[in-house]
Amino acid sequence: MSDHIRVVCENLGDMLEVAPGTSLSQIAARLMQGPYPFLAATVDNRLRELDYKIDAPATVRFVDITSFAGSRVYQRTAWFILQKAVHDLYPTQKLHIRHSLGRSGFYCEIEGIEHLSDEQVATLRERMDAIIAADYPIHRHRMLTSEVRALYARQGFDDKIALLDTRPQLYSEFYTLDDIFGYFYGAMAPSTGYVRLFDIAPYYNGFYLALPLREAPDTLHRNIEQQKMFGIFQEYQSWVRLMGVPTVGAVNAKVLAGDAGGLIKIAEALHERKFAWVADEIYRANLTHGTRMVLISGPSSSGKTTSAKRLAIQLGVLGLKPVMISLDDYFVDRDKTPLDTNGEYDYEALEAIDLELFNDHLRRLMAGQSVDIPRYDFITGRRTWHNAPLTLDEQSILIIEGIHGLNPQLTPSIPDSQKLRIYISCFTSVAMDNLSRIATTDNRLLRRLVRDYTQRGNDAAATLSRWPSVRRGEERHIFPYQENADIMLNSSLFYEISVLRPHAEKILREVPDTIPEYDEAQRMLRLLDRFTPILPDEIPPTSILREFIGGSSFEY
Repeated sequence: MSDHIRVVCENLGDMLEVAPGTSLSQIAARLMQGPYPFLAATVDNRLRELDYKIDAPATVRFVDITSFAGSRVYQRTAWFILQKAVHDLYPTQKLHIRHSLGRSGFYCEIEGIEHLSDEQVATLRERMDAIIAADYPIHRHRMLTSEVRALYARQGFDDKIALLDTRPQLYSEFYTLDDIFGYFYGAMAPSTGYVRLFDIAPYYNGFYLALPLREAPDTLHRNIEQQKMFGIFQEYQSWVRLMGVPTVGAVNAKVLAGDAGGLIKIAEALHERKFAWVADEIYRANLTHGTRMVLISGPSSSGKTTSAKRLAIQLGVLGLKPVMISLDDYFVDRDKTPLDTNGEYDYEALEAIDLELFNDHLRRLMAGQSVDIPRYDFITGRRTWHNAPLTLDEQSILIIEGIHGLNPQLTPSIPDSQKLRIYISCFTSVAMDNLSRIATTDNRLLRRLVRDYTQRGNDAAATLSRWPSVRRGEERHIFPYQENADIMLNSSLFYEISVLRPHAEKILREVPDTIPEYDEAQRMLRLLDRFTPILPDEIPPTSILREFIGGSSFEY
């Protein structure tokens, strides 16, 4: 009887025989690797680091930077290297990875340094290069949480301690890199040498860390001319710091202290104030420029629909008559929807919209005619009709919401002077800790998981399987136009993941371990576990969050 273990290796398309205790890195060494090194691997659809040892028959799929999972490993490893470099050069200062900037970059600051010079940034880059060249191993450790807390205290990691204290566990894990330690809430590369490409440039009060694009790993994305989006991130991060909730641990502490209702009221009041301000801007544009049309765009699950409805209320207060149209209602029937490169329905493509019908309706509406508007049934995938004609008069203003609102090809016949463009997204402002941000895509995915399950008949596995296609579509059809916006709005609520947790946990646990989406489901469950749950009782019926969890006073 053989004492070897059979491993089905999806990268090889074949089966290997390995001795018990063989590590993933040892298996990887037997494979013909591509141009980019393997960073981690899924074992039975669960992401593991390369030092993970196989002790039972398993199915293995190695990932590199070209996959979403591998790209995240690369980012986390680069952040750890950056932490090490800052520690070496500024041992008494704290690094803050504030937020994303561009498609694969991050805005960072060093506490206590108001402005980094070109020379300081060059020195930081050189130190990172030296750390990468030294190829320091990155080790994962598991210890009693009390011991980990003591280690964090010696390093001054108050942000990480807050999270440990509010989500207590007997044991906790952390990583070491030479003489420093930390944690980044996900798999890491085996050593610093796996980060092959990066750059640092001075930006605002700190610097910009550029990393390779997933779909172009040999290219650094240095296009950071995103002043509007940068301003939104800065505004909201300053605001949550002022409110005393910049990190998950701080939010949890307030919830555990019984202040969840207060958090909800403050966050919702800020939203209401923002919508009132935007309505004022639209009203002024209508008076001074003859603006008749408001185009609202944003990626999936940004809260575009509720935002449009709340803006309509504020515009009504100012004496305008808002008329609303959703681009989703102009989807072609599902069997006519274009396919992406993977053969999946590409709902994010502009061609998924019946542009001829849409523009015909716009022309007729702007001419004062009455128009019957379609309605798209997401369950049947077919168009139905409202049988409630729309008409515009002199006080009317047309609000159109949909992912292509900022694309000039959507409304070519309407003069720019008659249009005001708004970009809405869920710019997550609360961080896990000073070095680990919560991706806006993860926040939006949680919203979509809950909404798809309750309103569109899709289980978590179906939503997760489509999410990579959704993201690819956003990268092609939405993000290139976001700086065309006249106004940007942040639809995130700093308390919302705490509310989404019980809704999303239930459906994520239904994802079986027999499909590739299992790992993503487990990753999202680990994210949710960091949050203290909040009951939705005090969330107002007009909240953006009600669009996803239900209980809204708006009709969708």
